[in-house]
Parts: sequence; C-alpha cells; structure tokens
Amino acid sequence: MTREEAKSIVSQMTLEEKAGLCSGKDFWRLKSVERLGIPEVMVCDGPNGLRKQREDSENINDSIEAVCFPGSCAEAASFDRETMYRAGQAMGNACQAERISILLGPGTNIKRSPICGRNFEYYSEDPYLSSQIASAHIKGVQSKNVGACIKHFAANNQETRRMSISSEVDERTLREIYLAAFEDAVKEAKPWAVMCSYNQINGTFSSENKWLLKDVLKEEWGYEGLVVTDWGAVNDRVKGLLAGLDLEMPGSGGNTDKDIVEAVKNGEVPEEILNDTCERIVSRIMTYVENREEQAVWDKDADHKLAVETAKECMVLLKNDDQVLPLSNEQSVAFIGKFAEKPRFQGGGSSHVNSKNWSSALEQVKTMENVTYVSGFDTKDAVSEEDVRLEKQRFNDAIAAAKQADVAVIFAGLPATYESEGFDRKHMQLPEIQNQLIQAVAEIQPNTVVVLHNGSPVEMPWVNNVKAILETYLGGEGVGEATVDTLFGKSNPSGKLPETFPIQLSDNPSYLNFPGEATKVEYKEGIFVGYRYYEKKNMKVLFPFGHGLSYTTFEYSDMTVSKERFSDEEEITVSVTITNTGDRYGKEAVQLYVQDVISQIPRPVKELKGFEKIGLEPGESKTVTFTLGKRAWAYYDVESHGWYTEEGEFRILIGASSQDIRQQKTVYITPVQKVKRTYTMNTILGDLYQNETVKEEVAELKRMCDSMFDTQGEDLLGEGMADMMEAQTREMPLKSLPSFSEGKISREYVEKLLEKMNQ
Repeated sequence: MTREEAKSIVSQMTLEEKAGLCSGKDFWRLKSVERLGIPEVMVCDGPNGLRKQREDSENINDSIEAVCFPGSCAEAASFDRETMYRAGQAMGNACQAERISILLGPGTNIKRSPICGRNFEYYSEDPYLSSQIASAHIKGVQSKNVGACIKHFAANNQETRRMSISSEVDERTLREIYLAAFEDAVKEAKPWAVMCSYNQINGTFSSENKWLLKDVLKEEWGYEGLVVTDWGAVNDRVKGLLAGLDLEMPGSGGNTDKDIVEAVKNGEVPEEILNDTCERIVSRIMTYVENREEQAVWDKDADHKLAVETAKECMVLLKNDDQVLPLSNEQSVAFIGKFAEKPRFQGGGSSHVNSKNWSSALEQVKTMENVTYVSGFDTKDAVSEEDVRLEKQRFNDAIAAAKQADVAVIFAGLPATYESEGFDRKHMQLPEIQNQLIQAVAEIQPNTVVVLHNGSPVEMPWVNNVKAILETYLGGEGVGEATVDTLFGKSNPSGKLPETFPIQLSDNPSYLNFPGEATKVEYKEGIFVGYRYYEKKNMKVLFPFGHGLSYTTFEYSDMTVSKERFSDEEEITVSVTITNTGDRYGKEAVQLYVQDVISQIPRPVKELKGFEKIGLEPGESKTVTFTLGKRAWAYYDVESHGWYTEEGEFRILIGASSQDIRQQKTVYITPVQKVKRTYTMNTILGDLYQNETVKEEVAELKRMCDSMFDTQGEDLLGEGMADMMEAQTREMPLKSLPSFSEGKISREYVEKLLEKMNQ
C-alpha cells in the first residue's frame, strides 16, 4: 500500500484510534481497526529462524518447531551475499506460511568487544561487511512480501546494563563505525522496520533521540518505513513520538495511548506528527495483507538442506599445517568432545529457535568404521565427587583413543551458559577442562584437529600445538552434516573471519572501557575498532580479520583500475583476476581495502570497501570487478557535518585477508568539495599555511613571520635550534602575533585576514 492510500485511511480514524495504533495489542500482535479494514497482524523474533509463540500456549518462550539457520556470527563468515539472500528468502517464505508480517532481524550492531554476550547475533567488527550481509538478508526476507526489522539502532554493543546505559560516542565514530553498519542496509534494502535500541546515546535514550531517529534515519537517509522499539524500550512515549518513534512494543495496556491523546489535545504533539506515524504503520500492515500468500507452503525438509549448505559456506579453516585436513576414509579417526555428540549450534535468548531436526557430527559418521568416539569432557561443570571421577575417566579415555588413532579431532567450544542475550562474558577463554584436554591430546597425538563451536572469539593457549583448527561458529541445525563434509573434504571450506581473534582479551581496544560504569560506557577507542586498531598499533593477533584457508590455492593477478587520477565524485572500477591453482573446486572471498597514503587526520591503516565470493574449478580463472565511489575514500568531518576526501594518493589493496594483500594500485584523488574550516584567533599558523582560498595573503603573512622570527642560522642559536624555532612558529596561535612581533603585525591586520578566510 502506498503512503497516499495509507493517508486516506488514517484521515478517517479518530484520535483515540490513531493513538492506539502506536502500540502493540500484546507481546507479538499489532492492534486492528476493524471498521476501516485494518486487521491484527503478528511479528516474531528472528533472525536465524522463526521464534513464533505457539497459539495454544500463554508462555512467550513456547515457540513452534522451526528451521534454525546459522547464527549471524557464522553467516557473516560466508562473505557471501547470494547465500544470505537465499537463507532470507527461506525465512520469508516461512513467515508467509505462518502468517508473520515482520521478522525481527537482522542484528547489525558492531562487535566492539569480543565478550559482548550477544555477539553471536551480530555480524562483524566491520561496518561495511555488516551492512552488506544485512542488506542481502533483508532483501531475501522481503522478496516474499513480508518485512524484516533491522536492529538494534544504535550503539548497542553490550548486554551489561543494556536497558539504561549511555553509550558515549563522538559523532565521527558514530558515523564511520556504528551508524555505517546500518546505513547501506537501510538505503539499499529498505527494511520495513528499524528497531531502536534500549540504551542511551550521549545521554538520550534511542527511543526518544530525535537526532538519531528523525534527523539521520528519516530525513538524511530518507527512510520511509516504521521505527519500532525494542521490547520495553520506551522511556517517555510522547518524547518518543516527537523524536520519530512510530510503534511501541509490546503494548502498555493503553497507558501510553492515553498519554498520546492528551499530548495532542493540549498541543504538545501536532496531530500531523501522529498522522505521519500512523501512515507508516498502516502502510506496512496493509502491504503485508495485500500480498499475503494464503497457499504458502513451508517445506522444512528443503529448508534444512538449505541450512546445511549455508553452514558449509560459513566454515572457516583457521589453520591446516601439513594439510592434515581433509581426512581420508583410510585413516583411523578419534572424535573427542561432547560437542561431537550434541553440538551447540545457536545462541540463547530472543533468537533461540525450537529446532528438532539438528544434526550432530557423530550421527553423520555412525556408519564409518574408521571413526571412534569418546566424550572427553562434559559441557557442565563438575560439582560432586562423582562428577570429578567421571571427568577424570572421560579425560583418560580421550587420551587412550587419541593414542590409538591416526588423527584426533576434538570438538570444543563455549557452553550455552557462557554466552547469551542478557549478560556479557567475563573472559575470552574456553572452559579449562577443554583447554587441558586439547593440550594433553596434542602432546601425544601429532595430528590433532580442533573443531570450535562458539559465537565469538576464544583464546587458544594450545594454538601452536595442534595441526588444524576449524571454526564452525554457531552453524545452525545443519552444522553436524556441514562439519563432517568439511572435515572429510566433501565440502571445501571457504569462510573468512568477520572479526579479529586477538591473542588475549586485554589486547582488545575496548578492554579498559568495557562495559563502563553504572550510568555510561565511553567509546574511547573511537574509530579504531577491531582490525583498525590492531593494524594501527602493529599488534600481533591470533587470526586476522578476513582470514580463512582452503583445501585449494588461489592466485591473484592482473589488477587494473579504470582511472588513476579522478575526483572523489567520480566512480571507478577495479578488476582483478583470480585463478584456482590447486586440484579441487573451491570458493574464494576476494577482499578490497582502501588506504589513505598520507593523511592529515587519524585514519585506519586500511578499511574494507568491497568483497566478492567466487567459485572456481581447478585451473579456472575469473575476473572480479568492484565499483568504488566517494564513500570508499571519505572520512566524516565533525565540524562540517559531512563526508570529505583528502586530496592525495590512495592505495587500493586486494587480498585474501586484511593481512594477506596480493595486489595493489595507487590512485590520486582530488576532492570536489574541501572541508570548510572556521578560523579564529586561536588558529595556529601551521593550519593557516594550508588554506588555499587566500593563498597570496597567507604567503605574505608567512613572509612577515619568517623575517621577524628569523632564526639567523646555527651560528647564533646552536645546532638544531633553527628547526626548533621554525616548529614553534608553526604552532603559534594568531592571537600571539601582535605581541611576538612587537606590533609589526597588528591585531586589525589579523582580524581582516580572518574575516576574509571565513567568508
């Protein structure tokens, strides 16, 4: 339904009906206005499957059986828009079959710290990757004429005090990192809904943050969908309405509806604002109703197969010394670890799917005579003497099995009690019993492989002692099949890390400022999040952003750029040829980074600005082409409130990870619009010298300063003093010129110069 059609319906509504439409009927349903043909519709949790409450149950956590796709932590590792689109399509179709109008997801918040308890539900530490994967997911869901709801807008990067904490973030950091994760997805995919976060941003709750919801989202980005609260995120309903908040969920029993009616009657809220809100809500409800597929069929078996194929795209081979993987059927293999029997394949909280069709790695090898299994450890802590005895027995059995096998595969990971919605992790470690077991097995078995089930990075004190590491993340209900197919070479791993794995938690840039104090958390690391920080400090990491190995090899060659000198308003294309130089089919996620060679402002060493995933047969070559525009080069200038490019050289870097660059080209960019600075008496001479608009006047001022502050060479001042005097002169503020020049440069002269420069 168009906005004009919705406007016609809203014009027929009473004030009370309009106010009522602005909040939910109950936990999952929106209110109806039957006399005008507006029906009651339902929303449900996502984003990796349907979490729809059973109609015959009053328990909001009692959900229908559904297909569980890989968690967002895994999906981002695919670096594959097409795979995410197909998974989104399947979930959109399931929504149609189950009469769901909007699926609540994807979660697009930045992984600021590796111990955020909800990282498994988010994509990446990088805003470009996050926004592109989110966009593909949204487009897939909405291709089935149901809505997606991107969340949690914005700067919701921890669970500690998440409903009240104030995220203290400067505007450049917000723009380049935390809002950028949403921006492309909102503009390109046009989600039906945007969910505002619980937290405050710089002291104002997101649910009533006019700058965030109206100025940026609706006006600057042109967003025409509806803004819905996270469940229970309203602080002041009337302030929220004025700030651009459309729908409150769940309902308040009519209390906030009365607040809206009273605010309109007393003139606090113009009725035009309420009308606009209702038009957005009606438009979304009726668009779903008009496109409802009464005969939609949910083929759960087909979706399970798709979940398996999706999981395969997300597998990240972190290490593979001596090509110990893939395994062969001729080898004796010991599967060790409880996760082989019962994998952890999804996170806890609102994204938890009632999946009955999950598979384990153990089940997939039950007909293979060369594979044995011992549990090795339990995922629950030992508390009694009997627990301790069993733990020791399992440990000894695992050592014995590993000794007798050609290869030991340890299935390790984080138990569900370690990471979930609602609380943050306290550390980045696996349970100690798992670390001990891995170390002990590696000491007696040279061919030790570790398979990880976790929603976020873990420390690996044994990393140098094992031959191979396969990161499955939380791979959804098909993780067992996908893992075994990958281990035995039926599937070639092609995932890449969407986040850096630091060596230890204290290496993380947010370490000293996470999760903050009682009322606020300060984002003091600024734009230097994830690999942007580690590379700027030249720090060693466990595994870098974008890293992921394959069972084949790829060669990068023949990189070209369509232009080598251009303005920042022009688009250019970049091409590179990728060749499979190995002996089996494989996929490669090609990554493009941009580097500002010499920058006058603090910038990362490089930033991801493009990626494409391609499949190649042995010996096959394909050309990958990227298109780059202004935002590939630009930074956000806070003083001018806009995106600007510095003039000069930029390197375009193409590689297999952030630290594995294979090809590069240098281009020269001239900005069409330069940053307009406001100059004052406190502006230093060095900044003035860079102003091109009054070049002659500045040159004359520089000549006068050089003559008055003439250092007279080393014979008068001593060695090195000339350079010191020149540096001090450049640091001198304009207000000091009259006194230091003993009146030869008058204050009036400086004021006239400033006036001309600021025109």
